[in-house]
Amino acid sequence: MRRIWLPALCAGLLLTGCSGLPAAREMGDMALLRTMGVDAAPAGVELTVSTGPRARGLQGEGTPALTLSAGGESLSAACLALQGRSDSYVFFGYVDQLLLGEELVRSGVLPVLDYFARDTELGLGAQLWLVRGDTARAAVESGGEQGVEGRLSTLRTDGKLGAAAITRTAGELCTDLLELGCAYAPALSLEGEDPALGERGYGVLDESGLLGYLDGAAARGLELLAGRVPAQVLTAGVGEGQISARPLGVSLEPELVLQAGEITGLDLDCRVEMGLTEYRQAPSPEALEALQEELARRLLVQMEAALEQLQAWGADCAGLGARAGLSCPGAWRRAEGIWADRFAGLEVRVDLRVTIHQ
Repeated sequence: MRRIWLPALCAGLLLTGCSGLPAAREMGDMALLRTMGVDAAPAGVELTVSTGPRARGLQGEGTPALTLSAGGESLSAACLALQGRSDSYVFFGYVDQLLLGEELVRSGVLPVLDYFARDTELGLGAQLWLVRGDTARAAVESGGEQGVEGRLSTLRTDGKLGAAAITRTAGELCTDLLELGCAYAPALSLEGEDPALGERGYGVLDESGLLGYLDGAAARGLELLAGRVPAQVLTAGVGEGQISARPLGVSLEPELVLQAGEITGLDLDCRVEMGLTEYRQAPSPEALEALQEELARRLLVQMEAALEQLQAWGADCAGLGARAGLSCPGAWRRAEGIWADRFAGLEVRVDLRVTIHQ
């Protein structure tokens, strides 16, 4: 068997001018992008990108975030045009935040997701946000010299009240659109005189574009339907006074209701564990039971608000049917192709119980 030593092979490639290795670049000569915003534009699309704060010099002195914008007939053309906007080589391999302007979302997001899936530097692991009522460019530029990356990271990982309870990657959104025919994504908006990004519920999309938004109680209800812990604190006056509690865990099991082998309804068995956050004195067993019933009633209102809107759109973006269909695959296969229409008129019953841990 003939052996070729790796050093000799590399030397041969270099001598012949053929090399599969990328050209080496100094990190200081590269603009490492962290955030990308995509908007619809008359000529096609407009990209706005940001690097976040950058370090320079031996002491790591900070320099302002670099923000660039360029347009083109396609995403690939706009990405190429960005190279001419910077003195450094623009590198997309670190993009981990993707913002989509509302006008673009209304016309459909699959072309953007497809480009991210195909591009060698990008990928579907980026966190995806919808910019509600505004452009992605305005959202990216709202970070100023510090960039918007820190704010997006806080919304992604904080988990406290006011932050998005569910964050989604571009890959998760793409998978849902292809498998369920619809999907949901967290929405942000610019608020205040000195605009800063804030959480504004969830946008619901299908393959053609934006169906609408879920706000307030309906947004919290979607989180419950997805089996995620809502970012909220509930307060009720029971027995000894005002008592506040916060959800700690959610378990939701959907089940198809069958008649003669056909789907006639959908039952949702939801269990929510909550912990007390504030009270003047520890509640008695009777007060605790009354509190559990009151909180269950309020959470049920949230779930019903979300279900009402999702059924009006015919959008089972939480995948309730697919999850329930695992236990009766035959019935699900017959209904899967027309599930949007079936889901819109289906009777959905919810059994929700709350358990409070002191």
